[in-house]
Amino acid sequence: MKSLAVHMWPGPVSAPQGGLFAILIHTDGGPHRDDARRQLRLAAREALAAVLRVPLDDIGIVSRPGEAPSVVLTGAPTVIGISLSHDDRYSLAAINLQGRIGADIQRVQDIPDWQTVASDYLGPVITAALQATPAAERPAAFTQAWTRREAALKCHAQQLSEWQGDLPGQAISLILPVPGLTGHLYIGDNNA
Repeated sequence: MKSLAVHMWPGPVSAPQGGLFAILIHTDGGPHRDDARRQLRLAAREALAAVLRVPLDDIGIVSRPGEAPSVVLTGAPTVIGISLSHDDRYSLAAINLQGRIGADIQRVQDIPDWQTVASDYLGPVITAALQATPAAERPAAFTQAWTRREAALKCHAQQLSEWQGDLPGQAISLILPVPGLTGHLYIGDNNA
């Protein structure tokens, strides 16, 4: 599995790797999730403007209920994919200049009913692998599996549901600058 380094924003934007890049912002973690969403969308537009070398006002992020967000340039649709994820005091924007993308971040934590959750949502192969994982390593392994699945679902514009099978595409682990925070990107097979 590949990995992608994520940098805090504001800051320098890493050159896209295979058309992919991601930024992480610190949010206040308060009760107003809409504030975190607005902060992240502005940061994503700023980073994308820096990468594309276009004015910030030329970039828009459009959201429609039940659909993944999309990027527009000067009001016109693009193939650029974007995925947004929030966890506690951090928010991530992942961008694929070549097509669809899904992303998810989550703080590593012990889930008391991990076995039931894994069986219901992560499938039999992952559940078996988690059962074979030493107890001390299981929270990190579970969280990695969970973020990989959430990213895949977002990439395919699907909502969380009980296990129905693997989705086509490629998972990419994120190297995040915050200890205890893990995440994944997922890109679909048909990124054109």
